[in-house]
Amino acid sequence: MDSLVTTEWLAASLGQRDLRIADATLLDPLLGRDARMEFEAGHIPGAVFLDLAELRDTDSPLPNTLPGPARIASRLGRLGLGDGTRIVLYDDAPWKSAARAWWLIRGYGIGSVAILDGGLATWRAEGRPLDTGPHVATPRHATPEWNEARLRTLAQMKGNLASGAEQVIDARSAARFTGDEPDPHGAAPGHIPGARNLPYPRLFHADGTWKRGGDLSAAFEDAGVDLDAPMTMTCGSGVTAAVLAFGAHLLGREASLYDGSWTEWGSDPSTLKATGEPA
Repeated sequence: MDSLVTTEWLAASLGQRDLRIADATLLDPLLGRDARMEFEAGHIPGAVFLDLAELRDTDSPLPNTLPGPARIASRLGRLGLGDGTRIVLYDDAPWKSAARAWWLIRGYGIGSVAILDGGLATWRAEGRPLDTGPHVATPRHATPEWNEARLRTLAQMKGNLASGAEQVIDARSAARFTGDEPDPHGAAPGHIPGARNLPYPRLFHADGTWKRGGDLSAAFEDAGVDLDAPMTMTCGSGVTAAVLAFGAHLLGREASLYDGSWTEWGSDPSTLKATGEPA
């Protein structure tokens, strides 16, 4: 299974024994939308609702930090997302939250995981069938083992500021990156010194499908990113950074993700902060 699958492929694959589908829509309450209610109102046949709000470290003061293996095994296993499965993720969120689920599941080495190109919006636009109501899955054992190469901590990011060993690429909007727009989480304005800004919408076509090949690599290169050098992705709270990580993956590159992102860095009085355009 490819890392990015089409609606045509998924429609033809529905019902296959090892295939699992999960709606990984994560929404901000300020949008006035409820992801679970929307799932029950209409979802891809056979899909389960993967609540990313539960897939986090609930002891952390930060909004979207990595959950431990026990929580991952419990939450995924009860949804039937476990060892030996092929998992297709989709969302209907403006910030493409399926990428965050992809990063978590792949980082923990559970099954084979892919993202549906275009998400629920494309599936609907093509007039494909939808189911309603909750979906009860058959539980499956999940054996999570975290890959440390996928994650960067605050201490590692501070060390990288001194060494410059990894490029830091920020998925937030240009206005938040420069500091012209206030941070919605109350952190200081600006960005990590030396970071490059690649707003995640630049990785998509106008219809919400992913750019590929030269178009995708151009998005990175236009932001000043060297695709052949190590990369760490960051954003506001660890969600859209995963979009950049998936984009790099589509180009055959692997990137780590700074989980605390700007919510952590920008709220820490000990960190250096920059404003304005990148140098």
